[in-house]
Amino acid sequence: MRIDIYEHFSPEERPFVDRAWEWVVNAGEYHEVKRTDFLDPRQCFIMESLANRHPDVTLRLDGGYEGAERCRGLVAPDYRDLRLEPMGMKVLSITSEDQKFPTLQHGDFLGAVLGLGLKREKIGDIHVREDGCHVVIAEEIASFLDMNLRQVHRVQVLTEILELDGLITAEKELEQLDLTVASLRLDGIASDVFRLSRSKVLIPIKAGRCRVNWRVEEDPSKSLKSGDVVALQGFGRFKVLEIDGLTKKGRHRVKIGKFV
Repeated sequence: MRIDIYEHFSPEERPFVDRAWEWVVNAGEYHEVKRTDFLDPRQCFIMESLANRHPDVTLRLDGGYEGAERCRGLVAPDYRDLRLEPMGMKVLSITSEDQKFPTLQHGDFLGAVLGLGLKREKIGDIHVREDGCHVVIAEEIASFLDMNLRQVHRVQVLTEILELDGLITAEKELEQLDLTVASLRLDGIASDVFRLSRSKVLIPIKAGRCRVNWRVEEDPSKSLKSGDVVALQGFGRFKVLEIDGLTKKGRHRVKIGKFV
């Protein structure tokens, strides 16, 4: 069965597949209930795929609000009703004594939290607004963050722990770019989006620091398609919004949404 499972996932995903399949088997065969840390969308897809393979298992994915990107999973025997089960999430509210934050971004808040020695898996979605930031977090780290997070990118901050019903979400802002590219290759589009030379883009891709749809992608020649989300560690993320035909010179018209 394990070999059959591996056929559907890439080699670097095997450690997570092993853990996830163990949770599924333990739920189906031994009636155990497992609540996971926060999973990215690719890991959520893997969890769903594996849970669907076992007839006696049910799965709930919840990130604290509808449409959440990062979710905690609850894997259990299929006779359990998971709708009212606690998912172990709180909201960390971060504000400044000033009226507005001085252009702090998603990465600044994430870096400040991780800088306290916490793992990314304990952090859900981050919602940055002009007047503050709400972060969905695992409840087990709530008191630690409330006591220790005092600064974000040299800005003194105040924190408060809220229940999920106090969460204020923020729409992800996309800066739209209209590009014409010679091909739909990952390295070519990424170099245009991030305004880097092709050689500089190749370094993080070949080092395994690029993800396409939350899956590690080390092939710079991979062809992108509409809907693909690309994350280049250290540079940011973008989404291919539309591929809109060819120019007279045979170049591809591509609409890109760059996360800001």
